[in-house]
Amino acid sequence: MDMVKRLIIRVLCLVALCGIYSCGNTSSSTNEEVAELEFSEQNGEVPVLGFAPDSLRCEDGKVKSGQFFSTLLGSLGMTAQDAYNLTQACDTVFDVRTLRVGNTYKAYFSEEDRLEYLVYDRDRIHQVVFDCTEPYGVWVYEKPVLRTERYADVTINSSLWNDMLAADVSPLLILGLSDIYAWTVDFFGLQKGDRFRVLYQETLCDGEVISVDTVRYAVFSHAGQDFPAIMYDQHDGGNLWWNEKGESMRKAFLKAPLKFSRISSGFSYARRHPVTRKVQPHTGVDYAAPKGTPVMTIGDGVITSMKYEGAGGNTIRIRHNSVYSTAYLHLSGYAKGLKVGQRVRQGQVIGYVGSTGRSTGPHLDFRVWKNGSAINPLKMDSPPAEPLKQENIEAFTQTWQSYQHQIDMIQAQSHLQTLFELL
Repeated sequence: MDMVKRLIIRVLCLVALCGIYSCGNTSSSTNEEVAELEFSEQNGEVPVLGFAPDSLRCEDGKVKSGQFFSTLLGSLGMTAQDAYNLTQACDTVFDVRTLRVGNTYKAYFSEEDRLEYLVYDRDRIHQVVFDCTEPYGVWVYEKPVLRTERYADVTINSSLWNDMLAADVSPLLILGLSDIYAWTVDFFGLQKGDRFRVLYQETLCDGEVISVDTVRYAVFSHAGQDFPAIMYDQHDGGNLWWNEKGESMRKAFLKAPLKFSRISSGFSYARRHPVTRKVQPHTGVDYAAPKGTPVMTIGDGVITSMKYEGAGGNTIRIRHNSVYSTAYLHLSGYAKGLKVGQRVRQGQVIGYVGSTGRSTGPHLDFRVWKNGSAINPLKMDSPPAEPLKQENIEAFTQTWQSYQHQIDMIQAQSHLQTLFELL
């Protein structure tokens, strides 16, 4: 048994070394990028915020509804004149009108309960520091962030959101995947056993994931078939993700006209209407979603109609080409600036989910016609857009192979580690 363990350890070391020499900087190692501090002293380092918070009493708080910068300072003990002077000192560093309700802050007081500093969390990375005593001052501190390459392997058991959390993967990755696979995968129809394997980059601050920046390579597995998405930049300002044939992942139509909802009713020629209770055709797909959810056009086209249509409520109709047209029903309202005859672009918000017309609750009734005949939107095929340039095929293939090799190495290390732990 000891001999087997020693052999496994040697194999693990060999695999790790191969990964180092073959993957270079694209391996799963981390790359830290730490913000430079704007403050320095000749006789030592100034604390990162620009003052010594440990010597002061700290109170945490949140900006309240209806609270302005001046009233916030007043609630912390500053006089109106001092608050005005500090506001003037903000100059171009911070626009006091951008103070957001719900954002957090820390107020630091002297032993005499005088407000010395206010640190406002502008976002998850940037803090605005206010020196609340004369001669007053304002500066921005940028927290250190960590950017790291990660690999995720998630199999669907309940929902993509829950299964990503269970696999210790940020659900923010869903946004990147949904954009890349919008023309290939119906994210409302994922099935148990579907699988995502993804190489991506994420950014962390204070130990929390704040963004998923780049998906470099992904493989979606469904019904025994793999659908890879390979990132490759032709430096032409166009598409970045391609399938294994060098075809653009971007196709003529989006798979769905809105994000993150559920299908409440499918395409049928014999559906019992939830209001009239009559059996009648429902030549569309109903997406249940909260009122106000943005609705997007699934492709470029021209608005042919935008009006209230009785049972369909507020409806927008779009002609995409000589073959396809779509309609979006029960909208609560239309996007500003739209009018009949206007050309819209794929993914453009055209309206918002509502319950107008004959409806039992907020949802979008989405319909598609092909050559004048209603078709099931969930079964609509869409031809790929312009493929990869011929002169880039070889470099693209090498990039794809390097991504595949990375995943193979990561999986081999995981399998060997699991085997070693079992022995």
